[in-house]
Amino acid sequence: LGHRVRARCAKRRVAMSSKAKSALSGATGERINSELFTLTYGALVRHLLLDLESPEEVNKQLDKMGHNIGIRLVDDFLAKTNTTRCRNFREAAKTIGETGFKMFLGIVARVTQVSETECKLSFTENPLTDFVELPEKLQPLSYCSLLCGVIRGALEQIAMKVDVSISKDPLKGDDRFELHMKLNEYESEEYPFKDD
Repeated sequence: LGHRVRARCAKRRVAMSSKAKSALSGATGERINSELFTLTYGALVRHLLLDLESPEEVNKQLDKMGHNIGIRLVDDFLAKTNTTRCRNFREAAKTIGETGFKMFLGIVARVTQVSETECKLSFTENPLTDFVELPEKLQPLSYCSLLCGVIRGALEQIAMKVDVSISKDPLKGDDRFELHMKLNEYESEEYPFKDD
């Protein structure tokens, strides 16, 4: 993975520098930011693979990191979108797919197979995997398990305990990327102080 990512990064340097010039001349730098994020995420995954040596351990670490990010993103999301609190799981899934993915990844995830406790988020574009090919020996790696943790952490902040897993992954031969979300329970909100 490291050799392929480095080779692709070297090929993209020329393209990014010309895009950087156009950004300086007045065009928006969103695509450059997206590419920088993609390459940085790839470097993070590579570093974790070198440190942890087991794809399964890397999956756990990425999920844990995503959970911590999700906890913090919820406030930013609510402040920037002026969205009201989601009343139920269906509403939360729709908001994540249509607004959250657009805001943070620049894509829209289609919400399918929605019930009161389960749904799937599917999308064909995934900026995290733009320059990635998984070698055969890394097939156990869930390269984008960070997204599962982000959703889990964000929903935890609005009192929903969920499990999120990757059910389809183009890096493993599927036609699209799909996340499976399952609601475990609604948490009751506890206030840190008593009303007197």
